This record gives sequence, C-alpha cells and structure tokens, in this order.
Amino acid sequence: MDLAGKTAVITGSNSGIGLGVAQALAAAGCAVVLNSFTDRPEDHALAADLGRRHGVTARYIAADMADGQACRDLVAKAGACDILVNNAGIQHVAPIEEFPAAIWDRIIAINLSSAFHTTAAALPGMKAKGWGRVINIASAHGLTASPFKSAYIAAKHGVVGLSKTTALETAGLGITANAICPGYVLTPLVEAQIPDQMKVHGMDRETVIREVMLLRQPSRQFATVEQIGGTAVYLCSPAADQVTGTTISVDGGWTAL
Repeated sequence: MDLAGKTAVITGSNSGIGLGVAQALAAAGCAVVLNSFTDRPEDHALAADLGRRHGVTARYIAADMADGQACRDLVAKAGACDILVNNAGIQHVAPIEEFPAAIWDRIIAINLSSAFHTTAAALPGMKAKGWGRVINIASAHGLTASPFKSAYIAAKHGVVGLSKTTALETAGLGITANAICPGYVLTPLVEAQIPDQMKVHGMDRETVIREVMLLRQPSRQFATVEQIGGTAVYLCSPAADQVTGTTISVDGGWTAL
C-alpha cells in the first residue's frame, strides 16, 4: 500500500488506537497530523519521532475536540486532509439517573459532535480532489449496548449513523466513509486497569483478562492497535474503493453473539 502524497488527520492520536492508526498510515507513506487537547513538548516530539522513523512529514496540532470551532480549525491548520480519522473519545460509567449532565454533554461533544465538525471541514477539500477517506473509530458499543455507559453508547451509535450519512452524501465522488468498531483493545489505558482488576478479583493476569475484561469478547483476546491501524490502511486502499457506509468489526466475535 502506497499512500505517498496523502495527508491524514487523526484526532486523539498521541496514544492508544489513534497513535496506532497514525503509525500504520505513516508506514504506508502518508503524511500525518497528530492531535490531542494538550500542547506539550513531548506531543510535538512524538510527531517528530514518528516522522523520522517512517520518512514522512508528521506534525502535532493541539485542539480540544469538545469545541466545535477548534475541530474545524484543526482541519484548516492541517492544510490538507485526504484521510480523516475521527478517533477522539472519552468514557464515563454511571446509571442514567445518576449520570452527570455536564459529563453527558462532554462525551457527546468529544465522541460524536467532533466527528461532525471535522467531517464538515474536510469534505470540501476531498470533493475538490475527487478522493477522500473518512474513517470513524466507533466501537462494538456502536452496534450493541451495555449498562451504565449511556453517553458513550449513544455517541458511538451516532458515529455509525454519521458514517452512513456521510457515505450517502459522497457516493460516486471518490470519497468513502466507514466506521471501524473495535472491541476491547490493549492500549496503555486498558493495560493500566489490569493490576487493579487482579487485586479486586483475586486472579492472575491471564485469568482476569480472559474471565473479566474479555468476558463478552468470544476470542478472549484483545484486539491490537496494529490491527486497527491495518484496518484503516485497508480502507484507504483501492481494494476498498467500493466499501462505504458500513461498519467493520474488530471485536473477536463480540457482536456476533
């Protein structure tokens, strides 16, 4: 796969899935723009190191994905956006009647509304070039539900719907829009939860992963950021030119249940 000459903007990409997608796209020759809400020297150093390792242009642009105008400005500051990967997201767990309204609003803003704003900003340039890819990182929770995650699940279902509408509005224009729906992915944030789960349940590492964290994932294996990145690269390939308006589950069979 050769993405030389293309530029990808990946939101929420200074760690975890977003960084894994950025690395996969850079390895395919794509220039990348990393993003998060912080603006630290290490953020810019991360982009510089990624660029050196893959021989591509890589930049970091800080933007708060809870701010719609900041989302649109991110795309404008990138200068080009052939591939848009909407990955930024946060989570909160609570019963609906106890769910803080402010946190609900923030989750919807970051997990869903940000994808609308970046997509709206990126589509004119994609249409002008006659080529573009919108890749939304949804979740298995964009296709199914769990208790106590109302805002996250509502947002991820919305991301799937937004992907379908984007696909319909751009059909035949050389642009595709799809949602990748991961199950549990072994990211630094998930890794950090394992020791606590081991203490709470009195289990060893492998047992707590298999019987607690991956209870709903039939493969009993985490997906990896490399697998999500590879899926994103596939969606940018000619093989996926007619793959649009759909979801690709990378969830070890979760949504097959």
